[in-house]
Amino acid sequence: MYKILKSYFGYTSFRPLQKEIITCILQKKDTLVLMPTGGGKSLCYQIPALMTEGTAIVVSPLISLMKDQVEALQDNGIIARALNSTNDETADAAIRFECRQGRVKLLYISPERLLNEINFLLKDIRISLFAIDEAHCISQWGHDFRPEYTRLNILREQFPQVPIVALTATADKITRQDILKQLSMRDPQVFISSFDRPNLSLDVKRGYQQKEKNRTILEFINRRAGESGIIYCMSRNTTEKVADMLEEHGISTAVYHAGLSTAARDAAQEDFINDRVQVVCATIAFGMGIDKSNVRWVIHYNLPKSIESFYQEIGRAGRDGLPSDTLLFYSFADIVLLSRFANESGQQELNMEKLKRMQQYAEADICRRRILLNYFGESMEHDCGNCDVCRNPPQRFNGTILVQKALSAIARTDQQIGTSTLIDILKGAASADIIERGYDKLKTYGVGRDIPARDWQDYLLQMLNLGYFEVAYNEKNHLKITEAGKKVLFGHEQAQLVVIKREAYEAKNKQKKKRAEPQAQALPMVFENENDQLFEALRVLRKKLADQQAIPAYIVLSDKVLHLLASSKPVTIEAFGEISGIGEYKKERYGKDFIKVIRQFVPQSE
Repeated sequence: MYKILKSYFGYTSFRPLQKEIITCILQKKDTLVLMPTGGGKSLCYQIPALMTEGTAIVVSPLISLMKDQVEALQDNGIIARALNSTNDETADAAIRFECRQGRVKLLYISPERLLNEINFLLKDIRISLFAIDEAHCISQWGHDFRPEYTRLNILREQFPQVPIVALTATADKITRQDILKQLSMRDPQVFISSFDRPNLSLDVKRGYQQKEKNRTILEFINRRAGESGIIYCMSRNTTEKVADMLEEHGISTAVYHAGLSTAARDAAQEDFINDRVQVVCATIAFGMGIDKSNVRWVIHYNLPKSIESFYQEIGRAGRDGLPSDTLLFYSFADIVLLSRFANESGQQELNMEKLKRMQQYAEADICRRRILLNYFGESMEHDCGNCDVCRNPPQRFNGTILVQKALSAIARTDQQIGTSTLIDILKGAASADIIERGYDKLKTYGVGRDIPARDWQDYLLQMLNLGYFEVAYNEKNHLKITEAGKKVLFGHEQAQLVVIKREAYEAKNKQKKKRAEPQAQALPMVFENENDQLFEALRVLRKKLADQQAIPAYIVLSDKVLHLLASSKPVTIEAFGEISGIGEYKKERYGKDFIKVIRQFVPQSE
């Protein structure tokens, strides 16, 4: 396992959970893997594929995702292929022949093509495992549901002995359960990695008008000269307007949305991946599965429709673990428009609830990272220090009694109420529904009369974001007390709530004041004794080598590897191969070229 990790991928140690997941797959157990974008999901099935006989079948929803993965594997000396609609018949025939010969270790395939091949190619070859990438697409509760994924349970019927591995970066509790059910997984092992991406800064700006947004974006990009970034917009029209504005200011920008031709979208994606443009302005149609490791920032021009979408989109920054920045703008207009979309969708209640949680994140007065982690069922005991709320902390007070009042009311109704009913109970409302259900007889009825209803809304939002209760989407949005909530309810822990400052929410003339806020600075990238000129020279060489092979530069070597080379300055092939992220194949293939450049910056005496 370690030998393959080093020789093919250039690493000497695994990230958290990778080794356990690989061991589980090697034991032929069905496995569900939840890891954040950039957390190393692919290695979890790629290493077992290299360690076992036969071909691993990787089901992938997008051609661009397959292309990226296959190119990266081939550049590590691994025989990987993709069957998709971009191939002609000759290419497909050649791939099938290689598979039947047992030469292909990983075959990437779309769900539609998989179903076509199930009684043909797949019956003719030895299959080591099935990996279902972007597995949230299977679930109707997932944020990117795709009907063709729902037929994948045929894999269990047709290949009962082959282990199934489902992998995704974003799935809440309900989506996870649905994935296991839809794939008919047997006694599955579920691995949930930490969703924390501490290298990403989190900033939110509320109520900015178009001019303010544009000025903020220009300042933001100018402080990050030459660094790749993505701007997500709600509409096609907005992507084009923002791109035009950036181009007018000399920032090379591509546009990507579903209204463009396939050729135009492909060209935009290729230009961005190959560093021919600095920025891509896109709708949510862009980015799934793109492994570009040197995206240094992501801006949301509008509020996303769900935390899953938001988390996946910001996850495209800083995949190499280096400090990267995220910025979210939102306005009341965004919420009105997204609410309309949610109400017109096939899953009105679910989509409205998910939008509400996204809005809560944007309006929060507590550490934003804690809210994100809590949404995915993970607790963090401390504030992160790398979000706008942590950098400008709000005033807090001991809110234990308030929290206990609310949680006690939830408990006394057997956790069968939503937020509006909870507030009615706390306020002592004499509505027909409250009296009919006997809630006016509860001990907690009216215990929060002294607090305005809108303040209760705010406090409940804080309690939700602190993880004291959760919303069960599949049970009429009833509130359920969590383990953290029980600790406060029974007096084992105290709860700190944020003092509500109404004026910050109301007066529009406060916007000028907001503009003067200090902008969040990107965390410095610290690599000891790094030579900046050498780093730039290595970047130029990497681009040249990538262009010669018509592959993205980050596939040759990542930014992180270049930084390590520019700080450690290896001058022999062996020393070059010791750098983390450089495997045997890359050492042999690129070592001489990089050493030649490094030697120009190293005095002979060193």
